[in-house]
Amino acid sequence: MNALPVAESAKRECQACPVADHAWTRLLVCLSCGWVACSDDARGGGHARAHYEETDHPVVASLEPGSTWRYCYVHRRNV
Repeated sequence: MNALPVAESAKRECQACPVADHAWTRLLVCLSCGWVACSDDARGGGHARAHYEETDHPVVASLEPGSTWRYCYVHRRNV
């Protein structure tokens, strides 16, 4: 099994939420480009999914410390 690459990101906030005055509950990082955005469970959020829909970058990871959670939007499952 191939390991998924890890894209590094210096940002630790959703790029879209502050503009819309929203708060996020969980941050995700795109493993293709490092874009950080909120998960679907954020109030008014879902910016990580929107990033996938705009870019076709399919896999995100949680930014929670110690987390190994990964999700693929194409296959709609954890990877």
